[in-house]
Amino acid sequence: MFIRQDLSQIRKDIQDCIGTRVKLKTNKGRRKTVINEGILEDAYPSVFVVKVKNSFENSFRRVSYSYTDILTQTVELSFYNDSENKVN
Repeated sequence: MFIRQDLSQIRKDIQDCIGTRVKLKTNKGRRKTVINEGILEDAYPSVFVVKVKNSFENSFRRVSYSYTDILTQTVELSFYNDSENKVN
């Protein structure tokens, strides 16, 4: 999970973790949160992309978030430790 006050540091940390499994906790407002798991697919200058498996179908979708979402804690990222398959 990233708790930082520097947007450039958040961007660098996410770029270093491309290709890893992540757990997303997204705040949708009015006490609604959505938890998804996926793979951190790519990072661009303003946004990053996570590949998430659809719950209804056997397919994937790509969801993008801005680095500001992490800074404002609208989105929380947790990374899986591959050897233990647990969230760090």
